[in-house]
This record gives sequence, C-alpha cells and structure tokens, in this order.
Amino acid sequence: MNIWDLIVALILGVVEGLTEFAPVSSTGHMIIVDDMLLKSKDILGSQEVANTFKVVIQLGSIMAVVIVFWSRLWSLVGVNIGNSPKTESPDSRLKLTHVIIGLIPAAIFGFAFEDFIDKYLFRVETVLVGLVAGALLMILADWKTKRAEKENYHYEGNSLDEVSYKQAFLIGLFQCIALWPGFSRSGATISGGVLMGLKYRAAADFTFIMAVPIMFGASAVSLLKKMDVLTVDVIPFFAIGFISAFLFSWLSIRFFLALISRIKLLPFAIYRIVLAIILGIVYISVM
Repeated sequence: MNIWDLIVALILGVVEGLTEFAPVSSTGHMIIVDDMLLKSKDILGSQEVANTFKVVIQLGSIMAVVIVFWSRLWSLVGVNIGNSPKTESPDSRLKLTHVIIGLIPAAIFGFAFEDFIDKYLFRVETVLVGLVAGALLMILADWKTKRAEKENYHYEGNSLDEVSYKQAFLIGLFQCIALWPGFSRSGATISGGVLMGLKYRAAADFTFIMAVPIMFGASAVSLLKKMDVLTVDVIPFFAIGFISAFLFSWLSIRFFLALISRIKLLPFAIYRIVLAIILGIVYISVM
C-alpha cells in the first residue's frame, strides 16, 4: 500500500470517530466520504473487505466509549472503581438491568428484520429519508423541551441515576427506529430520552452506555464471520483506521457531552438536513 492508501484509512477513521456517536448519522457520512468519494473498496480489492474495515473502525469507536465511561460501566455490575457510584447505593439507581431492558426491543427487531434491512434499506434513498426524519424527531424533542420549560415542567430524569425502567424500555423502542440507516442511533435515543422526560445529558449518557453491548456484540459477530478477509497486506490500513476512529471518537464524545446541555439538538438537526441535501446532490450527480 502507498501513502495515499493509508491517508484514506486515516480519513475514514476520523469520519467514523466524529460521527458515530454524534446525532448526525455515521452511515450518511460514510456514503458520501467513502462510497462516493474515496472508495476504499478499490484500495482493499472488494466491497466485502471494505465492509469489514468499517466493522473494525466501529470497534475503535466502541472502545472510546468504554474508556470514557469506564467507572460507570463497572458500577453497573456493582464494582466501585475510583469515584464511580455503587449500584446498591440509594443515590444511584442505574443498574445493568436498565441497560438490558433498553436493549431488548432493538435486539428483537434487529434479529427479526436483519436480512430485510441489509437487502432493502442500505441505499442512498433510504439514508436520505432517515437523515430528514431523524432531524424532525430532534426538532420535536427540542420543541417539547422549550414548551416544558415555559410551563416549569419537573424532569423525571435529571441525571443518569434517575433513569427509570419505563424510560429505559421506551428509549429502547426509539432505538429500534435507528435500525433504519441514516436515522442515527444516538439521535433517536437521545431524542427519545428527552421526549420521555430526561434531561439532555442524562439521555446522552444512557445512550452511550447502552451502545456498548449492542454495538460491540453486532460488530464482533460481523467480524468473526469475515475473519478470512483479514490478510497481512490490509493490516496497516485497518490498524490506522482503528486507531484514528478510537482517538477521534474519544474526543468527540467528551466534546459532545460537554456541549449537549447547552446547544441541545436543533443545530444537529439543521446539519442533518443540510447533509441530506448535499448527499442528494452528490448522488444525483454520480448517477
């Protein structure tokens, strides 16, 4: 591989890292940057190897979440590391069961419709629909928040430790919407959390924690099925993509969590609509 090939791996890792957990749809960005512009499949030799690369860099993003929420993830199983809250403490209600309840709906729907989604929904047209529909959901969540603030609404979930089992399950239902490519898992679940009475930061924290098992499990299974494509000559490409995805995911998660309570979801919704317009124009121009 030449220098340009490795730069492509770096760029794709950066795109994955910056978009995987922000509510902007990493799928939409990958279609523009990779499928339409950089075309990693030409570098790696086939679409199958390129798809495996995307699984590998997604694992890099998941590792970043694990690092950011390291203490909190251990606290879910009752292990106190550093200043993490113990799950048995009356001040800390979030438990592993909350996460499991939140994962059940998407796990069922994903298993039932996996083949249909892979066969019919991974197209530019459906991603465009997902981008716009997700933006409208985010605008609705912001609108409800502003209306609630005017009415002095008391939030049921001011912090991550106040997420109820009912809220966890309903957020899980919103996560099912994200099975539609372009909708964005974080966009759907954060919006759902806000609509269910959580504050933005609590909804974001729960979204990221819930993403670890479902994304790691899906990526691990997919990778195990495609281990035969991991030949020696593609390892540098995969390694650079993985490392850059990890680093930029870590940065974007920290930045997003510090920002979300102040700017809320509207700027991301506007960005998604602009992205959908750009994607539509690019798609039409290459047809």
